Amino acid sequence: MAERARQMRPGTAQGPGAPSAPRQGPAGRKSTTREPIIQEPEAPEPEATRREAGVTESSRANRGWWDRNADEYQTEHGTFLGDDRFVWGPEGLDEVEAELLGPPEELKGRDVLELGAGAAQCSRWLAAQGARPVALDISHRQLRHAQRIGGPFPLVCADAGALPFADGSFDLVCSAYGALPFVADPRLVLREVRRVLRPGGRLVFSVTHPIRWAFPDEPGPEGLSVSASYFDRTPYVEQDEGGRAVYVEHHRTLGDRVRDVVASGFRLVDLVEPEWPAWNTSEWGGWSPLRGNLIPGTAVFVCVRD
Repeated sequence: MAERARQMRPGTAQGPGAPSAPRQGPAGRKSTTREPIIQEPEAPEPEATRREAGVTESSRANRGWWDRNADEYQTEHGTFLGDDRFVWGPEGLDEVEAELLGPPEELKGRDVLELGAGAAQCSRWLAAQGARPVALDISHRQLRHAQRIGGPFPLVCADAGALPFADGSFDLVCSAYGALPFVADPRLVLREVRRVLRPGGRLVFSVTHPIRWAFPDEPGPEGLSVSASYFDRTPYVEQDEGGRAVYVEHHRTLGDRVRDVVASGFRLVDLVEPEWPAWNTSEWGGWSPLRGNLIPGTAVFVCVRD
């Protein structure tokens, strides 16, 4: 997940944040991502605020955030993610059971683009099904982890708003918490995805469920009371002492997401809101069994390019 949800950073008390991955759950092949490559020096704690942040500022901030935090992220969450699992969100919804990309046997020979691939766990699972994945991420550091683990597929460092592929290059595009929660103009990304998809191709992406933006990012009872307007689309920004954004996340309501999909030339065929499973006893960021059993934490959009 980008990370991977994916697209996923640790939540904060000040804003919804993208979820960090849980530490427990059905295990895939044992992760080799626990050892960091190089740890960057710790920077001063950024200020969390809500303010406008455009396309360029958001892209720059999030590229830097993931480059700085990729080692810590993969060290902390590599066990849950495994090296070759395809998980749609912190609830633990696994593509093995969900089949949102289609039956596994039909993935063989398909060209698949993974957006916000992080260490490319999902691409590795796709390759094991016989697909031909390409793992793309804005963070070079995240892709270094993908390279270190290995896999028989290309790694591409690029912005999802300017995909470096020819028209009609892919049969499927997938993204688990990758790219879309962090971009100022989701339609720019969605139009690029439509361009590189072949007619009839499928896009499946997961994001933090929009309703979470109305609640504090806390796993306990304090996270169950509405504290902000669901309709406030002002981005969540972490900025340094000079007011320079170092992390940006953008809120879209459920209706906004649907309109973005349709306006970009897709047909929405399913909207999945995973329920919290009994086996998942993890608590991290704002995701927990308490909240997960009462309000949704993830929304997965299944779309088709007609």
